[in-house]
Formats: sequence, C-alpha cells, structure tokens
Amino acid sequence: MKSIIDAGKVARRARFANLASLSGLLVLLASTLLPYFVPRAQIIASILLVVGLFTAMVGIYFANRWVRKPRPEAVLDAELKSLSNSYRLYHYTHKVADHLLLTPYGVTVLETVNLEGRFVYRNSRWREYMRLGRAIRYIVEEHLGDPIKAAFSAQEHLRREIRKKIEGGETVPIDAVVVFTHPRCVLELEETPIPVVKAEHLKRTIPQKGTKLPETLYQRLQAYLGQ
Repeated sequence: MKSIIDAGKVARRARFANLASLSGLLVLLASTLLPYFVPRAQIIASILLVVGLFTAMVGIYFANRWVRKPRPEAVLDAELKSLSNSYRLYHYTHKVADHLLLTPYGVTVLETVNLEGRFVYRNSRWREYMRLGRAIRYIVEEHLGDPIKAAFSAQEHLRREIRKKIEGGETVPIDAVVVFTHPRCVLELEETPIPVVKAEHLKRTIPQKGTKLPETLYQRLQAYLGQ
C-alpha cells in the first residue's frame, strides 16, 4: 500500500496550533501582570484575559486535531500497510474527505474519529459516555457528532465529483467506512448502514476481490485524488 499525504497542510496547521497556544498563554500572562504595573488598566486586562483564553483554547483545539498522537493517518497507514501497491491511501490531498483509499475496485471514503471513550450506536443514534478526563477536555477536543452522516455526505459528494470530472466516473464504486482510530475507544454497535470499525478491524472491510477497474480509469482516479 502506498501512502500519499499533503505534509505541508499538516505542518501548517500544526504550526498554527502551536503559535495560537503560545500566543494565548502570553496574552493571559500579560493580562495577569498588567494591573501590577498599570493599576488603572483593569478594563484592558479583562479584555486581554478573554482574548488570551479564547486564543489558547483555539490553539489547544487545533493541537488536539493536528499535533496530538496517535495521528489518524499514521494509524491507517499501519493497519493497511500489508496491502499491495495498487492500493493508495490519500491523506488531506482532497477537499471531499481527509482520507481516501483508492483500490483496484473503486474508492473508499475513510471517515475517522480519533477520540477516547465509549461510543454507542443504537436506534440510529450515537451516544458518547465520557470519563472525567474526556469531559474536562471536551471543549477543546473534536466532538463525535454523527460520523455515519459525515461519511455518507463525503461519499455522495465524491460520487458527484467523480462522475462530473472523470470520464467513466459513473461506473466507479464509491464506498464509505467509519474508522475509530484511538487505541482507547470502545464501540457498542447495533446494525449500521455502513461499516463502523476500530482501526485494527479496518482491513477486513476493504475490497480485495471483485471486478477490477479498467487501468485507464484507475490512472485517472489516481491523478484526481492526488490533486
């Protein structure tokens, strides 16, 4: 399996996260020290406190998304590394989804959830049971939302794009899988409309037999997904 990643995008967002976190902490420090040196600057100090807190929280949120390990792309690469080189995994190269897998049989959208905790899917609804640490971090971490709905949305968007932009694109099978990549997540699932798996079970959901795409169509998809 070949992994293609927009490393520049990851690096830029990681730098932003670090810069925002540091800037927010410095502004918070300034809001604390200012009244000691300028006693009449209480209003300015209060404004700086709010700005610093907001900036730091934004930085921490982005750090949790773009800096904290394990990174989703690293987990996906590790779990799919044994696939042949006709499988290509694209990270952050396309606007439709963060992770797209080109196989000899079609394209699979990988909707990732990189959160710790217990997640239950029952009666077509998600519920998250949080430990104290996760609850404390909740405001500065990504939220579960509805990853199945997000996967369906990306799947349909990609299907429309491929049909419109690639000759023969209407024949390309487009699948979707929700992948929980955090090693300390627990899933309790009733029947789901698309596969929902922990990362270690991802490989078994990937198409590995069937009718192969024509080579010319495969090459067009490869060029399109790597844009």
